[in-house]
This record gives sequence, structure tokens and C-alpha cells, in this order.
Amino acid sequence: MPMDVLARTAEGLGLPLNARQLQQFEEYYHQLIAANRRVSLTSITDYQEVQRRHFGESLAVGAALYQAGVLKPDKGARVLDLGAGAGFPGLPMRIVCPALRLTILEATRKKTAFLERLLARLGLEDVTVITGRAETVAYEPTHREGYDLVLARAVAPLAVLVELTLPFLKVGGFLATPKGTRAPQEIAEASRALGTCGGRIVSAEPLPSPALPLRLVLVQKIAPTPATYPRRPGIPAKRPLR
Repeated sequence: MPMDVLARTAEGLGLPLNARQLQQFEEYYHQLIAANRRVSLTSITDYQEVQRRHFGESLAVGAALYQAGVLKPDKGARVLDLGAGAGFPGLPMRIVCPALRLTILEATRKKTAFLERLLARLGLEDVTVITGRAETVAYEPTHREGYDLVLARAVAPLAVLVELTLPFLKVGGFLATPKGTRAPQEIAEASRALGTCGGRIVSAEPLPSPALPLRLVLVQKIAPTPATYPRRPGIPAKRPLR
């Protein structure tokens, strides 16, 4: 059966997939592999590994967010996936949870062009794709403090992510980022950034990942981010708030 690994993973996460969703993931895989020959999207191309590492881990993030009450099945949260690359984890979550109002922000035009083509093939015309840097887009009125949830997978250390993402969040909103074995160290190093940008760590629970041992770090925005953040492009990564 197509996407059998993903189907079993999703069932175990409490997010069973219907035939249409499995078909969308199958198409997603083939589009990803075809585009990967022209654009560097992923080093993982094996059919089963894509199901585990990209699709499965993305759905594990979604399941954890529903379990934590950050997302609710009957409420369409406004979600930003920052630095999504080939669309992970936001797009797999959107396939499974149609109520999510998803915006994808990616700095590389070749990657956003891939995402635009992919969305058309998947029939997901209500997902917004933006080419740009977080340090710039965060100052646009339609995006500043406009989101309930920001997702960031394999983008930057937590101290950098806090500065890049919290300006997008409403007060009370959440940043969700999967982290590996360095999660405790990154949390400690992000203390100043959290205090400066108005965030606090809520949890860092193990993620029910089908592949790697990960923790989902949840940061809640508890106060407005000062208007001077994020700093200009490149500075958060070069000089993290530590």
C-alpha cells in the first residue's frame, strides 16, 4: 500500500489518514524527489525514510501540539512555518488538519517556487507562501504579532529562533521547535533572548518521533516584543542574544 509506513505512524499518533490524504502525501513525495534534482531540498530521498523523517516527524509535532492544547481540532489557528524549506513540518500538518491557516516563510526563491508548484498539485490553494527573511517580514503589519503558532524545524539555535519568531506571535501564542540532544543547552543559552523578546519556556517534552529522539520545545509569548527586534538581517545569527 502506498505510504504504508506513514499510515501506520499517523494511526499511532491518533491522526489516521484517509485515502485522499495518503494520495496527497504520495504526490508530495514524488514532487519532492523530482524537484530535488534541481534544487537542494533534502538529503533524505528513500521512500520509507521520507515517510518517517519528514512526514512522520511533522505529524508527530502536530499530534504533540494537539495533546498540549496549543492546537484545537475545532479552531483554525493562524500558523507560520518559518524557514520551512520543502514544507516541513507545516505542510504535512496542514494536509492532516485542514482548519489550520498556514503561511510558509522561506528566504530562498527556488524553494518557494517549488512549494507553490507543490501546493497547486496537492490542491491546497489556501496556503500562503512568502519569499523573504524573518528579520524583514516581521515588521510588516499583516505579520507582526499576527500568528497563534510559529513552527521552526532545523532552522537555528533556540536563542536565535526566539528573536526571529516571537515578533510574529500574538501575546499568548507559541513557538514550537523540535530539538535534539542539545535541547537543554539551547534552552539555557536562550535565557536572555526569552527575557528580551517576551517569551518563556513552557515545556520540552519528548516527541513521539518515528525516527530520531527529539524534544518539542514550546515557548509561549507572555509580553509584547520590543519594536527594535528582530535586528537587521543576519545579525540575530551572528550575534545571538546570550
